[in-house]
Amino acid sequence: MNNKLYGKLIFELSKPGRRGYSLPVADELNRYQLPTEMRRAEDANLPECDEMTVVRHYTNHSANNFGVNNGFYPLGSCTMKYNPVIDEETAALPCLAGLHPMQPVETCQGALRIYDETQRMLSSLTGMSAFTLNPFAGAHGELTGLMIIRAWHERRGDTKRVKVIVPDSAHGTNPASAAVCGLEVVEVKSTPEGTVDVENLRGLLDDTVAAMMMTNPNTLGLFEKEIPEIAQLVHDCGGLMYYDGANLNPMLGVCRPGDMGFDVMHVNLHKTFATPHGGGGPGSGPVGVRKGLEDLLPTPRVVKQDDGSYTVNCEEGISVGEFFGNFAVIVRAYTYLLSLGKENVKMVGPLATLNANYIKESLKDVYELPIEGLCKHEFVFDGLKDKQTGVTTMDVAKRLLDYGYHAPTIYFPLLFHESLMIEPTESESIDTIDGFIETMRIIAEEAARDPELVKGAPHNTPIGRVDDVLAAKNPVLTYKKLIENG
Repeated sequence: MNNKLYGKLIFELSKPGRRGYSLPVADELNRYQLPTEMRRAEDANLPECDEMTVVRHYTNHSANNFGVNNGFYPLGSCTMKYNPVIDEETAALPCLAGLHPMQPVETCQGALRIYDETQRMLSSLTGMSAFTLNPFAGAHGELTGLMIIRAWHERRGDTKRVKVIVPDSAHGTNPASAAVCGLEVVEVKSTPEGTVDVENLRGLLDDTVAAMMMTNPNTLGLFEKEIPEIAQLVHDCGGLMYYDGANLNPMLGVCRPGDMGFDVMHVNLHKTFATPHGGGGPGSGPVGVRKGLEDLLPTPRVVKQDDGSYTVNCEEGISVGEFFGNFAVIVRAYTYLLSLGKENVKMVGPLATLNANYIKESLKDVYELPIEGLCKHEFVFDGLKDKQTGVTTMDVAKRLLDYGYHAPTIYFPLLFHESLMIEPTESESIDTIDGFIETMRIIAEEAARDPELVKGAPHNTPIGRVDDVLAAKNPVLTYKKLIENG
């Protein structure tokens, strides 16, 4: 690799007059001119490069992208697990990838069948009565679910219910979604053991509560054992229970939110059901409801006829999108579920739990474990056990990059000062996990022996330690041509 070229901006590789293409002069350019007011006064300052330079430039940069296909990606709170190739192949089939959302229903019966069967499988897995696949992301699903809850209360004339109770350990999208829906957020505290404080909850319940949002297992990776009592308390005061499905992964094949007393929930197809995500998408956040709330699901809806064919119901109702969500993500999830089948989907949760507990128990002698006991799919360390080194969670995360691992989620949840959240998922092998454990132990030893080495990490990446605060306060969003002296 040419080090003089590697790492430069495409603008820095530009040379006047260089081209990577050759187009014939078209007569139409002389006959059809844009109006003067729509044309630039001067040419855009675009880079001028030959094709080989462009190809090498972006190929080299693409090698810096890290994903689950490159290596271990233990990103706690945002399951990033392996996406089987068969899922990608199915989604790319021309008969599916070439569909248009406006074509007649009669010509896309196969696609509607995929929608219908995916909804039914999700209902079976979660204990819900019906699902919609329309929402485009997890947060979009949360908003949709809260819109359904609000519509249910308003339909009954109970318009004073404007409060949503959210645990202090919740994902940040929970209070954000409630606020976007025009609801008031009320925080319920956690116990020292990391679960919802039921006694604190009792004092928050009244006839203004619309719902309570919960993630189970919660963001500490702990199973909320008091769910039946919590659900009973919320239902008794007239509210509904909302399940944030971001942590559904360890529940698959073990237990169902619908059986715990949840009324509305969303699922992240792009997390639990092996569709790639990150960098803003793609996403899909299907929403399920218990019996009695089905008519509040958003339109359009897929309806299976008695003769086995499918139609689309577009009757007036809640609208969260003109079409049926992100079809390619749904096809991937559909393929993933069919390839696992009922026989193997029940292994997802237990294996994810086994892997997380194995890592936790193997490292708790050198990393601070604030809450002992069995975790589920993820767990949280509170930084290094040896606080005298001055090495922070940020330093550990940066040093992991030098060893070829993606850093776990850091400084979340906010319950601990040096949170380091690790989630291995069920798809990683014992060899990969043992390698990660060994590396984490090496970093702990480095922190004790040579803390400055860890504090200065990363050392082996194209870009070293950046000033995060400066980058946030003074972001450089445009390229400014460098003027070289001499």
